[in-house]
Amino acid sequence: MSDTQHTRVLIVGSGPAGYTAGVYAARAMLEPMLIQGIEPGGQLTTTTEVENWPGDTEVQGPDLMVRMESHARAMGCNIVHDIVTDLDLSKRPFTATCDSGAVVTADAIILATGARAKWLGLPSEDAFKGFGVSACATCDGFFYRGQEIIVVGGGNTAVEEALFLTNFASKVTLVHRRDELRAEAILQNRLKKNPKIETLWFHQIEEIRGTDSPKGVESVALKNVQTGEITELPAKGVFIAIGHAPASELVKDQLDLHHGGYVKVEPGTTRTAIPGVFAAGDLTDHVYRQAVTSAGMGCMAALDAERFLAEHDQAVRDTVTEPLGYGAEEPAE
Repeated sequence: MSDTQHTRVLIVGSGPAGYTAGVYAARAMLEPMLIQGIEPGGQLTTTTEVENWPGDTEVQGPDLMVRMESHARAMGCNIVHDIVTDLDLSKRPFTATCDSGAVVTADAIILATGARAKWLGLPSEDAFKGFGVSACATCDGFFYRGQEIIVVGGGNTAVEEALFLTNFASKVTLVHRRDELRAEAILQNRLKKNPKIETLWFHQIEEIRGTDSPKGVESVALKNVQTGEITELPAKGVFIAIGHAPASELVKDQLDLHHGGYVKVEPGTTRTAIPGVFAAGDLTDHVYRQAVTSAGMGCMAALDAERFLAEHDQAVRDTVTEPLGYGAEEPAE
């Protein structure tokens, strides 16, 4: 990548939203450039089996993202392995500065930087990610049919995950370091009425334990935050539900954010408060957070960008003065 380039459409991020936007923008002959970011492929690269991607009964998360990247490349999307470290959205063309030192200007930008699940930060948690430790019940709950599961957290996400997991698990233990939940009252009522859920107050995970061959979680060491006592609880799955952090650092002072940092878009579109800047996927979605919905929004963003550029090009053409002599005689000397 040269030091300075210009592109009609710059896509920042490379999850399902980014790659799908690349496919659609390339098919619209917009010659898009996609900068992959710090984690090419996004959150699905840390997932093993994916069973809810339409058309695939089962597919490995990393394999799915390799296929998406290949598809975008085949359509003509220019995919660059770099990291955008600064975005200037104050004027068009917009300017992106990359970690490599490269500068890219763009007539339109699609933000698809995604969101990252918040983790506990334990070495054992990291060791079993994708092998019994997850941050997405709707993605991985199916694998724990008839098993005992632990959910960590105390907000809406944790309670919703616990309730959802009762569709599969024989027992769900909700672990919370306080003695009251932050979740909405209606969710707490559902939780209390569900016979499969037990809430363990004043506890936090100290260590996740399991086997290496085959790799998997077997139990969790829990610490009572009041007494310091350590107990061990059997579990095949541990779901961390302490929230998500949208990757909106690049635009936090330039775009409207809501719900804890998610980029705000006009309802039913991917348009942000700045004309020519669009956002898609988990960066904007605090409700569904699924690969398939992210891909759908990537499609929407590319189509929104295409319409924006077409209208802009037409406006430029309309302001061009007709050449002298077209439809009229030159003035006599």
